[in-house]
Amino acid sequence: MPDPVSRRTFLGASAAALAAGTLPATSRRIDAPALILRPPAQPVAISSNNSLAPVTRAVELMLKGADTLDAAVEGVKIQELDPKDNSVGYGGIPNEEGVVQLDASCMHGPTKRAGAVGALEGIKTPSEVAKLVLKYTNHILLVGEGAKRFALSYGFKEEDLLTPESRQRWLAWRANRGAADDWLDVPDKEPMVVRPTGTINLNVVSPSGDISSVTTTSGLAWKIPGRVGDSPIVGAGQYTDNEIGAAGSTGRGESNIMVCGGFLTVEHMRRGMKPTDACLETLKRAIAMSPTRLLHPDGRPRFDLTFYAVNKRGEYGAAAFFPGKFAVHDGNTAASKECAFLFASNK
Repeated sequence: MPDPVSRRTFLGASAAALAAGTLPATSRRIDAPALILRPPAQPVAISSNNSLAPVTRAVELMLKGADTLDAAVEGVKIQELDPKDNSVGYGGIPNEEGVVQLDASCMHGPTKRAGAVGALEGIKTPSEVAKLVLKYTNHILLVGEGAKRFALSYGFKEEDLLTPESRQRWLAWRANRGAADDWLDVPDKEPMVVRPTGTINLNVVSPSGDISSVTTTSGLAWKIPGRVGDSPIVGAGQYTDNEIGAAGSTGRGESNIMVCGGFLTVEHMRRGMKPTDACLETLKRAIAMSPTRLLHPDGRPRFDLTFYAVNKRGEYGAAAFFPGKFAVHDGNTAASKECAFLFASNK
């Protein structure tokens, strides 16, 4: 009987054969990517429910060949410049001193770059300023007076961002803060004014599979001056990985910061989750990281939070703690759709 071939001899012979090209193709090692995603056939834009016009504009621009980040910023600018939308930009709800301070961030998948501004005063379109930080500096986040000077250096005009409506809302809130004023008394636990939050997150994917995201906001109504939420925080308010997808949020910013929600949602998609499932999983993490003062006795949150996501295939989804809607353009039409949710009611 012939001597058995040793493992060392076999491996050596195999290596020589491979070098000579004599091994069959099926014997050669092929390194496969962990996740293979096909580009979408149509562009997609997903956003918060007040953004039917922005998602439509973003898709229109991408179909004309526009860059994904340019398309996303041009989309959200529609609402930033709309005085009737008090969630962002011009006419945004001010802080407790009656000053509108705006936040925004953006991320460009193809170049792996990001830009953001926080507590920006006097400039209507913080999303544009965030894009300039991305394009022309080696920084990511500029805040306060420095962010405003940066914007002015590029020709932005400083303006009063309070509209008559937003100013009236602030004056009414200020008058009702204490009992020693001329307003009628109400029961202690009766909410006089809903403390609104307002944000737009817009995530886009082009026909070629390039991805970008942008989030813009006027922040929490009546906030302490200088307060910055999740919107200008890359990885929280929004996040993009050009190989996987993009995600962002609206709602209580502090709770999103605690879980790095934009990044975490993209990571869930990296592991194979569909966008809606990824959003739901991040919401569960946000509850787990919430202090008891923010939760009802049964574990339901006393606040709301919504995540929006799209992957490289063009699959999209959104989820919130409670029922709500989101805006999406699937490459054909823009529509308002129901979010997935964890709880049927917040009461």
